[in-house]
Amino acid sequence: QVQLVESGGGLVQAGGSLRLSCAVSGRAFGSYTMGWFRQAPGKEREFVGRISWSGGNTYYADSVKGRFTISRDNAKNTVYLQMNSLKPEDTAVYYCAAGLVNFYSGRLEYNYWGQGTQVTVSS
Repeated sequence: QVQLVESGGGLVQAGGSLRLSCAVSGRAFGSYTMGWFRQAPGKEREFVGRISWSGGNTYYADSVKGRFTISRDNAKNTVYLQMNSLKPEDTAVYYCAAGLVNFYSGRLEYNYWGQGTQVTVSS
């Protein structure tokens, strides 16, 4: 079983920075693609970005590109989301997720999710 625990959320002023962490317990952390998602009140959950199992490849939503950076430390079983130049519209609960490519469909599927951490950006 894989368990994910996010931390690092909080209240920050617009233009500020936060770094979220996602600690992963369980087997084979280094095998998973790790993703970050967020959900604002009254809105659907949206994709923020992901990082490959090796850390060599990252991909971001247009809304955060150039401001957010995802990294991982496989030795520490931890993935990070560095958020800079934060805007009020970044306010949301942020979730990390662990995913693998489905052998049959070829699609990346996120099988494990954390409980989320609140990020609030004041104007």
